[in-house]
Amino acid sequence: MTGFTVALVLVVATAGLLRWRRPAWYWLTFGVTFATVRVLVRYASVMDACGLTVPPSRWRLALARATNRPVPESRAPRILRLRPTRTGLVLRLKLRPGQDAFDLATASDRLRHSFSMYGVTSRELRSGVVELRMTGYDVLQRVQMPAKTDTRPMRVPVALREDGSVHYRDYRSVPHALTLGATESGKSVYQRNLVAGLAPMDVALVGIDCKQGVELFPLARRFSALADNPDTTVELLDALVKRMEGVYRIIRAEQRITADVPDAEIAAGIWDLPDELRPTPIVVLVDEVAELALFATKEEERRRDRIVTALVRLAQLGRAAGIYLEICGQRFGSELGKSITMLRAQLTGRTAHRVNDETSANMAFGDISPDAVLAAIQIPAEMRGVAIAGDSTGGWYRIRAPHTSLRQAVNICNRHAHRTPELPELASFRPVLTGTSAGSVPLSKAAPATA
Repeated sequence: MTGFTVALVLVVATAGLLRWRRPAWYWLTFGVTFATVRVLVRYASVMDACGLTVPPSRWRLALARATNRPVPESRAPRILRLRPTRTGLVLRLKLRPGQDAFDLATASDRLRHSFSMYGVTSRELRSGVVELRMTGYDVLQRVQMPAKTDTRPMRVPVALREDGSVHYRDYRSVPHALTLGATESGKSVYQRNLVAGLAPMDVALVGIDCKQGVELFPLARRFSALADNPDTTVELLDALVKRMEGVYRIIRAEQRITADVPDAEIAAGIWDLPDELRPTPIVVLVDEVAELALFATKEEERRRDRIVTALVRLAQLGRAAGIYLEICGQRFGSELGKSITMLRAQLTGRTAHRVNDETSANMAFGDISPDAVLAAIQIPAEMRGVAIAGDSTGGWYRIRAPHTSLRQAVNICNRHAHRTPELPELASFRPVLTGTSAGSVPLSKAAPATA
């Protein structure tokens, strides 16, 4: 008996230590079993307490009266599947007649407390079927991406969602995106994860970093073109617009609209072209958009108008030509000048890190979801990297990118430097790497080299 007691004490102490220091390990060893039993035992009573049951149907009442049996109890949604994951539980439910998926969404906080889980989110899979994703611990406190992710062409895993699933940046479904955040909010780490995820893919990276290239120049070996000042940016964007027009001519020449060609074979974008004719897709990363939109003189204003006009054209027309925009900034409002809100309207994907005021959050989510605005301004300063991600459909998630140091991102870009495509239209903007000190390396054709 003494040995059993000692073993029990050791198991309890180990469980407590893991829960304190390694919540992910605790969940995989002890937590998943306790949570599964807790959910199954409490399910009926919790659903009834949360008002998620329906009264018995008339025929059941009539049958009970005819057979002189007790009145049947109210019924909760039927459990179709209970699946443990590495971060929590996934509960798939079949709704009863008269129930709605919104009922479960509004009761998610009460379900979280009743089942003693860290978080509960719901989503409707199809008519009458709802999936509850429960997390057993704070997965955003220490982000650990799964070893295997569903990576596809132009689809990059960049962060972890609060429900334990992976957040992807899919350029095929969301071509252009806006990333906002105050200083030291985690924008740069998010951008590094994005570049590191794109580096192994067959894609051209184009960078615009008007902070003299301090953010993107270390990753230059994987970039087909870089601009570090507004003057070079004007020429680079003009070259991208000309390339876009050339790609459209290729698509138009290969459409082959004849009576004997099925509709599915008619090309309307680069992804409809044969592999041997498909131009290389391009991702344009703008590090700080405000530096492109601010001006102090008439000449700078004309330059600014050319830059914004080119960006708007790329946002409106670039998707079919395989040109995608990834624009970052601290603010992105009408104070940046005319046509800037037109550009923002074309950026479907929205990601907001910690912001300093509600107005900045409204710039990202004011036209999408008021709840996302509230969540963005509530991100604590000590949780760098936590962000709110959403799109034009109104859905939003709390995410956090894993910490990737600049050294790690540079190593990944250097490892895949051989994948950097040579684009004739952008050849003059290719960063020149001479192996000398950073201060003497010319970044682009407009950047003067120091002696």
